[in-house]
Amino acid sequence: MFIKLLIVFTIVPVIELYVLIEAGRQIGVGATILMVFLTGIAGAYLARSQGFNLINRIQMELNQGRIPAEEMMDGAMILAGGLLLLTPGFCTDLFGFCLLTPVTRQFFKVWLKKWLDLKIKRGEINFRQFR
Repeated sequence: MFIKLLIVFTIVPVIELYVLIEAGRQIGVGATILMVFLTGIAGAYLARSQGFNLINRIQMELNQGRIPAEEMMDGAMILAGGLLLLTPGFCTDLFGFCLLTPVTRQFFKVWLKKWLDLKIKRGEINFRQFR
């Protein structure tokens, strides 16, 4: 686990800095800053609209007496996508947009379900009921 966290907190920012510096060299500093700013605005709008849409879907599921499991997974991905868009950089923005867009989010959701199923089968995730 330490190695994974080390990669996330050291290598990802280095890659982001490299991409930002190269973008600044290629298109100019002003255009790079403008692009980072515009992706933030677009991401905030997309996260907001997807979030409100998700709240409506959760309410519909609950009104029909069903547990909104799919919607909860979508909610976690929308939250993660929004957080990634808060991080300045093009790589994290791209991944964040993928999590906020319903079509691409579906691919990540399929992968996440398989990953969670594997963890449950291995006994790495346990469910407890409290009464």
